[in-house]
Amino acid sequence: MNDIYLLNDMHVSGIKNIPLLGIRFLPRQIDILKYDALVFTSKNAVYALDSFNPKWKSVPCFVIAQKTANVLEQLGGNVAFIGNSGHGNDFASELIPVLKNKRVLYLRAKKVVSNLVSLLKEAHINVDEAIIYETACNKIKHLEVPKPGSVIIFSSPSTIECFFENFSWESSYKAVAIGQTTAQYLPTYVPYVVSKTTSIEDCIALAKEEAMGLNNGK
Repeated sequence: MNDIYLLNDMHVSGIKNIPLLGIRFLPRQIDILKYDALVFTSKNAVYALDSFNPKWKSVPCFVIAQKTANVLEQLGGNVAFIGNSGHGNDFASELIPVLKNKRVLYLRAKKVVSNLVSLLKEAHINVDEAIIYETACNKIKHLEVPKPGSVIIFSSPSTIECFFENFSWESSYKAVAIGQTTAQYLPTYVPYVVSKTTSIEDCIALAKEEAMGLNNGK
């Protein structure tokens, strides 16, 4: 089986890592208790908020997926709602009926690819947003160049940006994108397949099929 690469430091047996992305928290003053609901689409936002504002734990939290909910619960947060879709825009549709008449705060990264806030506002949800972390390319002097035939998992537009800052695309590589939104950021010459869900586990399962030549790609 050809090599499979994750572009982060998540260690999975049989999968190689290239830790291209770093997370930087952006502490800020937030009157968290004036909100009735906190919205999270990333566990990094949970970690970021917890690093500078412990009062968040008393506010009901609405999260995009179970993994983010798990982090919230581990930190002592109040999980009020868990989405099913795993995609930002679809998550907005799930949130609309449960956020009616609430004052809402969306905690997010500096760069996001969904239209969650605008969709909520169009539905007359009273929502603010706060940027509390950002992702950036790590400065690593010596990176392992993926071997020919490798399968590269792209879990966000940021991983795509950082990959192409550090490597050239070999024609024998294959790409697995975590979702259609991420896939749209790949160069047009890159063949790819898209995971059925926005979970790293499903991306890895699909990458293994690619590595064994079970799929044809795009």
